[in-house]
Amino acid sequence: MMAIVFCLVCFGVVIVYSATSSQAVIAGTSPFAFMEKQFLFAGIGAMAFTFCRRWDPKYLHRVAGMGLAVSMAALCVVLLPGIGVQVNGARRWISFPLLGQIQPAEFAKLALVLWIAGAIARDPRRVMTFKGLIPYLTVTLLMAGLVLAEPDLGTATTLAFVAFAMLLVAGARPRHIAVAATAAGLIAAVAIAAAPYRRARLLAFLDPWHQATGNGFQTVQAQIAVGSGGFHGMGLGAGIQKAFYLPEAHTDMILASIGEELGFIGICAVLAALGAVVLLAFRIAIRAPDLHQRLIATGLATLIAVQSLDNAGAALGVMPITGVPLPFISYGGSSLIVLLSSMGLLFSISRRSQRASRQQQTTDASTHRRQRDGRARDASARRRGSAA
Repeated sequence: MMAIVFCLVCFGVVIVYSATSSQAVIAGTSPFAFMEKQFLFAGIGAMAFTFCRRWDPKYLHRVAGMGLAVSMAALCVVLLPGIGVQVNGARRWISFPLLGQIQPAEFAKLALVLWIAGAIARDPRRVMTFKGLIPYLTVTLLMAGLVLAEPDLGTATTLAFVAFAMLLVAGARPRHIAVAATAAGLIAAVAIAAAPYRRARLLAFLDPWHQATGNGFQTVQAQIAVGSGGFHGMGLGAGIQKAFYLPEAHTDMILASIGEELGFIGICAVLAALGAVVLLAFRIAIRAPDLHQRLIATGLATLIAVQSLDNAGAALGVMPITGVPLPFISYGGSSLIVLLSSMGLLFSISRRSQRASRQQQTTDASTHRRQRDGRARDASARRRGSAA
């Protein structure tokens, strides 16, 4: 899994350079600016991975509450004028020296996973009743509401999916989760209806070519990019859509850029790699030594799966555009650091589950040997008794 993640991150640095260099050359700026920042973020993410892989997951519940509180505070602060950085009508970032813009919503995903896992592990039977689910649903709703106010419907939806998956694995009744999911769907519908730009984006998704120069422009240009790539692609760096045609070619629509330059084969390779990471992450969850670690692994695996499907669906025109980045590949420091930290936690859980499995095998073998030796001594004693 780590080999695949390493390849995805390296490929992401290359494709970010390919998607941004042409615009930089035309504008007369450095073509390496975005690539250098992505490489810096990858380095910070590697350090975060190293730190998390050495952290025993059973101690994570000690910092989960503090992490949740800090994330909530950051989500509130980012909404304040003068502090939160506004880009394209959304106030989702806080500017820091050297690091640039940090997106608190990305860190909130990891904080929610750790908090839910720790809270459930302390009292697993609580999730069996709908009343017991209320604290987890309330925290998820509050965090999703703060993210929705930025506005960021895609991340808010991702938080809901992650929470529901963890509660199901913890033993919550499916009918209770179905009720909560229905309520979340109604809230999302109201949020779409209340915001004119969301309504326009949904209508553009239903028929983007009818609004090819308006709200459907990004979807249409993404489809043109993927269609132009064909089966083999135009060649790495030879894409045309990224040069002021395809908006956000290095973030939301990076899969469309991959399709144009590397074709159907490139898209399939990327999706296969992400699918392998998700399957291996769920495998780690299944083999986790306890409920706490199983829930952490489940939440992180669901997070990667939902983001991959959301981004790929938007780039290919089968889902509305929500602005969710493609894991490990899209440009963005916050997302990359959080995902590599998540990989470190998964690595730590996997290593401890393997250690527990080896200890169990050793114990079973020792028990079997003692039982066999005991049977052998009993048989020898019976033979001596018979001879006497």
